[in-house]
Amino acid sequence: MSGDGAAAEPLIVVDGVEKAFTVRRKAGRLRRVRQEVRAVDGITFQVPRGEMVGYIGPNGAGKSTTIKMLTGILVPSGGRLRVAGIDPARERTRLAHRMGVVFGQRTTLWWDLPLKDSYELVRRMYRVPDAAYRANLDRCVELLDLAPLLDVPVRQLSLGQRMRGDIAAALLHDPEVLYLDEPTIGLDVISKAKVRQFLREVNAERGTTVLLTTHDLTDIEQLCRRVMVIDHGHLVYDGGLDGLRAAADGERTLMVDLERELPPIEGVPGARTVRVEGPRQWLAFGAAQSAAPLVAAIAERYPLVDLSVREPDIEAVIASMYVKRVR
Repeated sequence: MSGDGAAAEPLIVVDGVEKAFTVRRKAGRLRRVRQEVRAVDGITFQVPRGEMVGYIGPNGAGKSTTIKMLTGILVPSGGRLRVAGIDPARERTRLAHRMGVVFGQRTTLWWDLPLKDSYELVRRMYRVPDAAYRANLDRCVELLDLAPLLDVPVRQLSLGQRMRGDIAAALLHDPEVLYLDEPTIGLDVISKAKVRQFLREVNAERGTTVLLTTHDLTDIEQLCRRVMVIDHGHLVYDGGLDGLRAAADGERTLMVDLERELPPIEGVPGARTVRVEGPRQWLAFGAAQSAAPLVAAIAERYPLVDLSVREPDIEAVIASMYVKRVR
């Protein structure tokens, strides 16, 4: 890794960043008016080196706009941005050698060339030394199962195959930070599993910093300890998954197996029975509430055989946060 920027400074620094666009909207049959739209409105966060962070929100929240500013594609309307000590908008070419980008809806590969030829062009563009290129390529081919695809033209690859190819291309020059914008969109279950496992290993072995935007919240749950939620250009949450669930007042579920079929469990403070199937019952309770008192109360009064606690679904939690903000 290069030593540009202050040694103690986080790899990514976003300080009060704004991005406004001017659009024309209809104001009658023949008249149009200019209106300012704030895609990103004063967000602030930092990402230390080696961290994997989920950056999530609904369509139009400002996720892709943030990524484009971090890569230098867009220039902020206000605030301060630094990636590895570099201003992305002013030194985009210099920063390109230290970052990798994958946009799920677009490919960086050459459509008519075999996959291996696209990688060779990437090597030349980034001036990757032969030994480093060969080591990185071999590692990507092995972990992403790309060996059977190297001689196949990109246009003949399936979406899942192309996405794995794009992720490999983004890492051939050994970047310090990897931006992934919807990297598993449209992929089958097997392809998603391969991509997630690969990202875990790259982060663990190389210390690559990863900023991940996705609508597939399983990506976040399996890859990221920290999640940031953006809504209408504002950062509305920054913390762990457990804290996200608690912030939205979500509910956990206690699944109880009894010795025999009984009427719905009643009289347990802080819990309510929401479902009964034979001897199995499901009780809902608050996300911030301890399950231990509930279990003790049930075990004292009912013939308990087994139990498990299910955390609230992350997608439902985020939807709950949006509803609370609208109100």
